[in-house]
Amino acid sequence: MGFIPLKPIPEKDRMSMIFVGMGQIDVRDGAFVVIDEVNGERMHIPVGSVACLLLEPGTRISHAAVKLASVVGTLLIWVGDAGVRLYSAGQPGGARSDKLLYQAQLALDDSLRLKVVRKMFELRFGEPPPSRRSVEQLRGMEGARVRKTYQLLARQYGVKWQGRRYDPTQWSASDVANQCLSAATACLYGITEAAILAAGYAPAIGFLHTGKPQSFVYDIADIVKFETVVPAAFRVAARSPAAPEREVRIACRDAFKQTKLLQRLIPMIEEVLAAGEIEPPPPAPEAMPPAIPKPESVGDQGHRSK
Repeated sequence: MGFIPLKPIPEKDRMSMIFVGMGQIDVRDGAFVVIDEVNGERMHIPVGSVACLLLEPGTRISHAAVKLASVVGTLLIWVGDAGVRLYSAGQPGGARSDKLLYQAQLALDDSLRLKVVRKMFELRFGEPPPSRRSVEQLRGMEGARVRKTYQLLARQYGVKWQGRRYDPTQWSASDVANQCLSAATACLYGITEAAILAAGYAPAIGFLHTGKPQSFVYDIADIVKFETVVPAAFRVAARSPAAPEREVRIACRDAFKQTKLLQRLIPMIEEVLAAGEIEPPPPAPEAMPPAIPKPESVGDQGHRSK
């Protein structure tokens, strides 16, 4: 742990992801270290063995730690508490050209795209879709089932329901149920985008959803929406709280932690794409870092000739 490896550790050999909150991330002896600024305790994180560090509120990170992350290929993502928001990502996993090309090949070929969409349908509803249906037909079937599920959940939780209606530019114009659902899906999109980036794919290249910066985020989030955040949103809406967005955010945060959703999402992403039945890319050859001059130490600078 006392040196920086010459090349990143292969992705398959890394641990998954680590949340870091309320601490200072720095570098000591060539390794990440999280320093608790209250009591001075330190926790070392092995260099290169973590695919992604998710930085929660209250976390600060030094320039040296960001540099080390770039050298060893550890993705940094700035998120809300438990990943309910995604604010920024450094050196995103979507920069992996091999995985981007694989994802794009699946999305651009109509027959491969249909296979991926069918797998999404199967995972979402627990049964394979009818054969000989196009992507557009599956989208219509999905929409009908979604509307029915909203009605059933509203009835279950005793919430008045007039349909999914909202205006992104006028938050207060929506009723409480729709405000809760909008807040809940925003939380889910944050943690889903973090998983997509950590897995090395592009949030914008979708299959059922297309043409938006988060198309693939919507695709994957929809698979787990009704088992996670939608029931939480209706539970909160049933209480008619004064601050629905905050209560929904807390409920989603707790649900994500309890179900370990982030750890489930990456295998799900790989399973969905594997349905295209083409050979996934082999692990990319780990690139050597660029040749750069070694910075001089303070002591060396003191012996320079003038």
